[in-house]
Amino acid sequence: MGDVEMRKYRKREHVENYLRSTYKGNPLFEDVFVYHNALPCCDYNKIDTTMEFLGKKISFPIMINAMTGGTEFSGDINKNLAKLAKELKIPMAVGSETIALEDEDASNSFKCVREIMGDEGVVVANISGYASAEDAKFAVDLIKADGLQIHLNPAQELAMDEGERDFTDVLKNIEDIVKAVEVPVIVKEVGFGISREVADRLYSVGVRNIDIAGFGGSNFFEVENLRTPDTDVSELYGWGIPTAMALIENVKDKPDDLFIVASGGVKNSLDVLKSLVLGADLVGISGEILSYLVHGGYEYTLRYLTELMEKTRISMALTGSCDLKDLKKVNYKLTGRLKDLIG
Repeated sequence: MGDVEMRKYRKREHVENYLRSTYKGNPLFEDVFVYHNALPCCDYNKIDTTMEFLGKKISFPIMINAMTGGTEFSGDINKNLAKLAKELKIPMAVGSETIALEDEDASNSFKCVREIMGDEGVVVANISGYASAEDAKFAVDLIKADGLQIHLNPAQELAMDEGERDFTDVLKNIEDIVKAVEVPVIVKEVGFGISREVADRLYSVGVRNIDIAGFGGSNFFEVENLRTPDTDVSELYGWGIPTAMALIENVKDKPDDLFIVASGGVKNSLDVLKSLVLGADLVGISGEILSYLVHGGYEYTLRYLTELMEKTRISMALTGSCDLKDLKKVNYKLTGRLKDLIG
């Protein structure tokens, strides 16, 4: 099997193995207590959830986060995700476009996103931290992207027999890409979290958008373990920085020009609300959307997202928040393990 065929096969395996995975990590949102406001002083019908992201207006602070691409199977998924993003007026990030660098046929599974969402939609490209500046430009141009995600996945690579082992040039690659591309760069993990120390290093090379992608959602140790069952890494399934913890540490005294995306185990409206209360500027959801889409189809997923947004608005009203800025002022307390970890 050639490299391109291997990548395509692996792409499908990743989706299928995510759906087969059983390990449930804990992003620790349950340890965030948000105060109820019995005198909200706001009109529910006038609650404003709109915001600007990558130079365009979106209806809600949710992004359909990176999942897949590169095969006919994943192309069908991306078409439905793009339709959802367009209908709901929210952003969408595609999966890693590395395979499109090697195989022209794979490009269509990514191009369809821009074709469906049109010029008004917010589309985010995706490339590996091992990519060159030229590769990054290709990924952006391929889908006329409004922004570029660079994903960090050392744990996933180490779990793959064929994965990368040398991570020495990744930060320099990111710096080169930031200087070379004409769109904002978002650096994201794939589900093990970005610590404050790493965020500071990224900021020092010009990164102004970080997706913490914490522990509690897609677990790529398990996903890769299911591909190679002879290599047992199950004792590492609990590795990573819980999403709520990574978020709290990254928003504390952060620079004003640093935009934080919270993702990793976000499943329901309270996870979204708590992420925004803790200081996130935007919330990314991937695994939960993929599960709804594959198991229930487009309409089922549309209902899930529509109801999630409606319930988030309800909880905004119950905190007295008339808009997204008000959420940053909401009182909360930490309990349990999260309180212990934050210290």
